[in-house]
Amino acid sequence: MEIHVYTPELQRIGQIDSSTSLLWNRKYFEPGTFELHVPNTSENIKMLNHQNIISKSGSKEAGVVESISMDENTMTVSGRFLSSYMDRRLIKGTVNYNGTVENAMRSLLSSATSIPLVELGKANGFAQTVSFQATYKNLLMYEEKLALCSNIGFRFLPDFQNKKIIFQTYSGIDHTVHQSTNGRVIFSEDYGNVSDPKYDYSDTNLRTLAIIGGEGEGQSRAYVTIGSGSGLGLRELFVDAKDIQKGDLSDADYKNLLIQRGNEKLAENRTSESFESSVMADINFHYRQDYDLGDLVTIKKTKWNMSIDKRITGITEVWEHEIMYVQPTFGDPLPDKIDWSDD
Repeated sequence: MEIHVYTPELQRIGQIDSSTSLLWNRKYFEPGTFELHVPNTSENIKMLNHQNIISKSGSKEAGVVESISMDENTMTVSGRFLSSYMDRRLIKGTVNYNGTVENAMRSLLSSATSIPLVELGKANGFAQTVSFQATYKNLLMYEEKLALCSNIGFRFLPDFQNKKIIFQTYSGIDHTVHQSTNGRVIFSEDYGNVSDPKYDYSDTNLRTLAIIGGEGEGQSRAYVTIGSGSGLGLRELFVDAKDIQKGDLSDADYKNLLIQRGNEKLAENRTSESFESSVMADINFHYRQDYDLGDLVTIKKTKWNMSIDKRITGITEVWEHEIMYVQPTFGDPLPDKIDWSDD
């Protein structure tokens, strides 16, 4: 593994010749993170400066040095991947949007104060749609929300040769056993490619029906109800959406915004199921060749009578003295709380 260091302008500074360890944590719905441990040499201290960029061989992503700590022998630097630059920008004014999620992600970035070197990559034409209203909100927060509601990933890819950073949306490939178009990928102890498995399931936060309250007071307040359920299967939720203002919107468009908010809140409050494990990167299936971040795969655990299909929403590459193993997280993060309010 080679680790290269660049200035914020993507000018190459040098290469790290030795490292103790590296955690390269790739994420599908948000910027990845990294933590690098290197000898505390004068050369490393000079190169690994605040806001410099590191990349590693075999990876499309790159990270920004945000934190530095040192003791007598070791230097530790950590940070987030380049898409975290969007955390430095706001959505300007009030945006009322109704269209595809991919176009929303692209237009929010292009209409914000420009980020140096960042350009829009090629659109993929993803069909998922969304309606929302946002006023002076953090750009990265909304990009993450749009990714979560649509299962579309995003990233900033550095082009060191041409000195630019490309914003890319992407979608994982279906490798589950329930399809025959792509190569099937199964993680199972029977295949010898998982260890230390951990499974979590909870329906504590599940809600099946949402009453959404829009602008107005008392009898004049706008309400919309979505969802269903009866008996013990009915789990109700009230959604305060006063932050969504009707303005010049038609009644139908305003109702669609309220419905969208309700759908997102129901998505937040659904059954949660995830599976974590350490994986041998090159046993039966090869990391980055047969499966990668964002892909859908099948996980089987015979002892637990389990066979589930899950998206790979995170992959941590753990490098210790030039030896790598990977720790994937399988599971749809939609049950996690997504705050769509304008608070």
